[in-house]
Amino acid sequence: MRKINPGGKNLTWFEKLYQSFYNAIVPEQRYLAYIEGLKVTLIISFLAIMLGIAIGIIIAVLNVTATNYRMKWLRTICNVYINVIRGTPLIVQLLIIYNLIFTSRNTNEMVVGAVCFGINSGAYVSEIIRAGIESIDRGQMEAGRSLGLDYIQTMRLIILPQAVKNILPALGNEFITLIKETSVAGYIAVTDLTKAAQYIGTRTWDILPPLIIAAACYLIMVLGLSKVLSGFERRLSKGDSH
Repeated sequence: MRKINPGGKNLTWFEKLYQSFYNAIVPEQRYLAYIEGLKVTLIISFLAIMLGIAIGIIIAVLNVTATNYRMKWLRTICNVYINVIRGTPLIVQLLIIYNLIFTSRNTNEMVVGAVCFGINSGAYVSEIIRAGIESIDRGQMEAGRSLGLDYIQTMRLIILPQAVKNILPALGNEFITLIKETSVAGYIAVTDLTKAAQYIGTRTWDILPPLIIAAACYLIMVLGLSKVLSGFERRLSKGDSH
């Protein structure tokens, strides 16, 4: 049987499509659920990116600098961390961290998600930064030391700024991947954008329109971040050309 609208006319496919998206957005102010879910996704992504960068820089610097036998144990720990994180699924890591570490009833699921995604991203960021550091000529370090800078100052003021220029595209891709990966945060009861879309789908009995709306939101975020990163790359290129 074909659905009939209240006026008695048969609904066309366009009217059905319009009605399905209307039901996924307007009734019961469902658009607010998307907005709240998007806000949660952005907060988790931002905190995870900050934590991932911090972990990545520390691990990368330790991997590059811990070369003598007395410091070899630090490199071993860093490599174990990288291999474990890169060799296990993100969802499994999320569930382990949630159930093993954050066992309190007052646990904030958003914090758990941010910590987990940050730890996961840190392993990938560390390898990107390490490759960037190793791409810088060794003479840069010697030049910095000859100017009276210690190792940390040389790394912070000379090596890392140059490395960032080389790794910015790869780093940007990692951040884009991280934003999309936060969609699994619903496994620990975080009402992010994807979870909000699933909830609305259970209310409308039509899951596809809410998921399409969520996908469109992710696409807009990714395209926006890509645009920003492209702008940074162009500015860095202009700086190198002068």
